[in-house]
Amino acid sequence: MKSTYDGRTCDVVQLVRRLRAKDRLTIIGLMSGTSADGVSAAVCDVAGSGYDAEIQVRFHRTYSYPRDIRDAIFTLFDRKAATADIICRMNFVLGECFAEKAVQAICEAGLSRDEVDLIGSHGQTIFHSPALQQLCGYSSKSTLQVGEPTVIAGRTGIPTVADFRKADVVAGGEGAPLTPYLDLVLHRNQDLGRVFQNIGGIANLTYVPARASADDLIAFDTGPGNMVIDAVVRHFTGGVETFDREGAIAARGSPDQWLLRSLLRHPFFARGWPKSTGREEFGERFSRGLLSRSLRHGLKWEDVVATVTELTVETIAGSYERIESRGKGIDEVYVSGGGAANRTIMDSLRRRVSPAKVFDYSLLGYPSEAKESMLMALLASEKIHGNPSNVPTATGAGRRVVLGELYIPA
Repeated sequence: MKSTYDGRTCDVVQLVRRLRAKDRLTIIGLMSGTSADGVSAAVCDVAGSGYDAEIQVRFHRTYSYPRDIRDAIFTLFDRKAATADIICRMNFVLGECFAEKAVQAICEAGLSRDEVDLIGSHGQTIFHSPALQQLCGYSSKSTLQVGEPTVIAGRTGIPTVADFRKADVVAGGEGAPLTPYLDLVLHRNQDLGRVFQNIGGIANLTYVPARASADDLIAFDTGPGNMVIDAVVRHFTGGVETFDREGAIAARGSPDQWLLRSLLRHPFFARGWPKSTGREEFGERFSRGLLSRSLRHGLKWEDVVATVTELTVETIAGSYERIESRGKGIDEVYVSGGGAANRTIMDSLRRRVSPAKVFDYSLLGYPSEAKESMLMALLASEKIHGNPSNVPTATGAGRRVVLGELYIPA
């Protein structure tokens, strides 16, 4: 394949200048979240930059991982099984997989590769350590995403922007959440205080008050979203089912208040923001512990699913109460991610946060399931334009920084 951008002759400065001069960039955003269900791809047109940027989604689709790749990704989450050689090899395997899905999205969108300016790839987070840790005399935070961007750029022939979290970590932040920048750019409102709630494997929120600037945002991870629910369903179905479709299992059960109170004692929920989390706190070890307690307590499996579903709702709603306790008004809530398709979560959340109104994010004119891949497209555009796109009030960074690194096809 002949690349539009020949790595032997293309000067990076000239490439950036040429892209900056365009009125609109066509960018593919690629995302694989903590649930590791598949690669979410969105083909986006991004016009303008900074707070004046506008996004149009041409095409979006989530490509489910083949069983063997998904199993291998879950091996990466296991600290004992994830040896250096497996991490190294899977980094390149996922790069190949991401590149393949990007090309597929281009074809399904009716485009050629020459018509795509950039790819923005988040990669797959396999470890996230937002607290300072001591090692070899150094104190640092850390985060690691795999899905080698050099492979993506090389296989597609399209410049690729990746490694979005690291610059924020170096600036003293947690590298997460990243979504607040998109929420500010697209959804600030003159009259209404809005919460943008993502419920993926981990749930996170952005609070955008009326007439907000970047300094006014509140954003943090609220705790598990679908991650624990998925783990419990996999356990009780022997892996036949991997998630609670539309919340049907939880709807057949009743939350157990003893178990729920026990789960809510986890120290993450009492921690102040900014804060972020992942499988390190709410992965398999957390799920095994609650399953052991539920077994000793003699709970039916539908009740266990109902309880961990209520854990997601309660930790989200409790976060809203903490925001409102600071005199911040919440008028509307817009939910994106896989949890938006869980009717039990959505119905319970509506009851719990009334009189605030709860909507599916798609009512704002953007597909709910494409939001995070849209974000990757926006962050890639901002990298090219040299605009800082972290939100220090959300991540705890000491300064605003430009996120991402640019990889040129070789």
